[in-house]
Amino acid sequence: MDAPSHSAEDSRRRELGAFLRSRRERLTPSATGISTGLRRRTPGLRREEVAMIAGVGTTWYTWLEQGRDVRPSVEVLTALSGALRLDAVEKRHLFILAGRQQPERRVAAPEKADGPLLHMLQSLVLQPAYVVGRRWDVLAWNSAAVAVFGDYGLLEGDARNIVHMVFTSPHHRRLLVDWEELARVVLASFRAESAKYVGDPDFDRLIALMMRSSPEFRDWWPLRDVARRLTGVKHVRHPIAGAMTFEHMSLSIDDGSDMRLIVYTPLAEQNSIVKLQSLLDALPAERRSA
Repeated sequence: MDAPSHSAEDSRRRELGAFLRSRRERLTPSATGISTGLRRRTPGLRREEVAMIAGVGTTWYTWLEQGRDVRPSVEVLTALSGALRLDAVEKRHLFILAGRQQPERRVAAPEKADGPLLHMLQSLVLQPAYVVGRRWDVLAWNSAAVAVFGDYGLLEGDARNIVHMVFTSPHHRRLLVDWEELARVVLASFRAESAKYVGDPDFDRLIALMMRSSPEFRDWWPLRDVARRLTGVKHVRHPIAGAMTFEHMSLSIDDGSDMRLIVYTPLAEQNSIVKLQSLLDALPAERRSA
């Protein structure tokens, strides 16, 4: 007789139930404020205790642990996360197993690129690269980025923002071949990502500044175009090296922040690799990244 087959959905529900049970069994009543003078036969909380703390029915919660076809809402999953004292990683795992999108809390905390991220950035010797934050402010960069795009260390405040540079810097307008096409993509990508921060004062201030500073931004922003371009080819007209071509890629930093590493790889086209090396060799020591 053939063994019963299980769908991927069945497997996911069983794994969800097993995960909930494992978190329940590791949690002591005292950790949740439940007082009991009775000797307990099983470790951890009982199902009815988890259900009571989360504000759900005991039978329903039991079905959930049993892997039955019940579909917890985002609100219920959040309540269960609190009842079981899940940390951020465990909570994310719970939402994934339940097939739900975890609501994101966007907190405008200070951003800083340090440690392994900086070490990796500096190791990209022949690849211009920089780290941007949630608002596309440039947080860190390497010497190759200085050689090609200019010294970000000479810029302060909003001037060290990618959108601000693309739309208001005469240097960047001359540097970037096909400026209008690129600027439209930059703006559409920025709008798509900034949707997570609608109402954030720092974003509102930057957008208001750009509306005052750039006629193109002022004309295109109301169009509400959105895009998501993680890779592409960028053509540069460098004032010293001349025409150069780079392939660029955007890499998310998986640390809970919205920081990203942007890397430009010079292509053989237009002798870009040799030109980049020459620019690096000629870069004054004081303009090299730390």
